[in-house]
Amino acid sequence: MEDVQEQQKSQPLGQEDESEIVTESVGLAQSVAPQDGSGPPIVDSKVEVLHDHVTKQIIKEGQGQKPSKYSTCFVHYRAWTESTQHKFEDTWHEQQPLEIILGKEKKEMTGLAIGVSSMKSGEHALLRVGWELGYGKEGSFSFPNVPPMADLVYEVVLIGFDETKEGKARSDMTVEERIGAADRRKMDGNALYKEEKWEEAKQQYEMAIAYMGDDFMFQLFGKYRDMALAVKNPCHLNMAACLIKLKLYEEAIGQCSLVLAEDENNVKALFRRGKARAELGQTEAAREDFSKACKFAPEDKAIARELRKIAEHDKAVYQKQKEIYKGIFGPRPEPKPKSTNWLVIFWQWLLSLLYRLFRRERVKAD
Repeated sequence: MEDVQEQQKSQPLGQEDESEIVTESVGLAQSVAPQDGSGPPIVDSKVEVLHDHVTKQIIKEGQGQKPSKYSTCFVHYRAWTESTQHKFEDTWHEQQPLEIILGKEKKEMTGLAIGVSSMKSGEHALLRVGWELGYGKEGSFSFPNVPPMADLVYEVVLIGFDETKEGKARSDMTVEERIGAADRRKMDGNALYKEEKWEEAKQQYEMAIAYMGDDFMFQLFGKYRDMALAVKNPCHLNMAACLIKLKLYEEAIGQCSLVLAEDENNVKALFRRGKARAELGQTEAAREDFSKACKFAPEDKAIARELRKIAEHDKAVYQKQKEIYKGIFGPRPEPKPKSTNWLVIFWQWLLSLLYRLFRRERVKAD
C-alpha cells in the first residue's frame, strides 16, 4: 500500500484520491448533530409504535431500504433517561459512531436496535425505549451511568449499513480485514466525491474511520500502523474537503488537526485547514497554515493563490479602515482667506497722513 507521503506528492491539493474498487451494498446518511444536545429534541411528528416498549418519531426522512437482520449498522446517537433528562451517552461528542449488528446487539441495546432496524438510510429519529429493553431493573452504575428501571430517550441518525450474512463485528476482524473494509469505504467516498455528492461522500469517509478507532490504532505498530494511517489519514483529509464544500468549516478544521497530530508537516492538512480558517475570518491562523505548507511545497500554485488572497484581503481591510478613520476625523480644514475691508484701510491711510503732516509742522516750528 502506498505510503501517505507518497500519496501527497502524487496528487494535487485540489484533487482527491480517485482509486476505483467494487463497492458493497451500503446505505448513506446525513449525521450532522443538532446544535443543542443538552436535552432531547422536541418532535411533533406522528408516533409510530414499533414494540410494546419502543416508539419512534421521525425528525428527518431517510431513503432507500431498511437494514435486515445481521446488517452492520453505523449510527450516531444521544441518550437520556426520560425521567431526569440526564444525558449519559453522546457519540457525536466522542466523534465515534456506534456499530450495531442487528440480531447480535448487547442486551441493553435491544430497544435501540429495534428502532434502528425500522429506519432507512439517512433517517434521523427520536426513539423512546422502556426500561425492559434498556438497562433493566438494575440499571448501570459504571459507564454509562443509568439508574434502575430507567426509561430511555434516543436521538438517532442511521449513518449507513453493510449487508453481510455473517454479521461480523469489527472486534472479530483481523487487522487486514479492518483496514480493507475501511479502504473500501474510502473508495466509495471517492467515487461519490467525483459526482459532487458531498454529504454521501462524507458519510463513507466517516464509516471508514469508524473501522479504525483509537482503541484499534493504539494496538498497531510498525508496518500495520503505516498501512492503517495510509487509509485513515486520507479519509480525514477527504472528509475535510467535503466539509469545506458543505461550509462546515469548524468540523473541517477538526479533521485536518487529527491528521496534523500524526504528521505535523502534512501539506494537504495544512492547506485545507488554512482554507477553512480563512473562510471563518481567522486570517492570521490561515496565513500561518499556508506559509508552513508553502515551505514543503513551494511550487504549488494553489497555496500561492491562497496566500495572495490573504494579502489582498489585508490590503482591502487596510483601505477600509483608512476610509473609516478619515470619515471619523474628517480632512484637515484649509485656512480661509480673509476678506479685504477697504474702509479700515482708508482710515489707516488717513491717520498715517495726518500723523506725517503733524510731524512736519512740528519740525518747522522748532
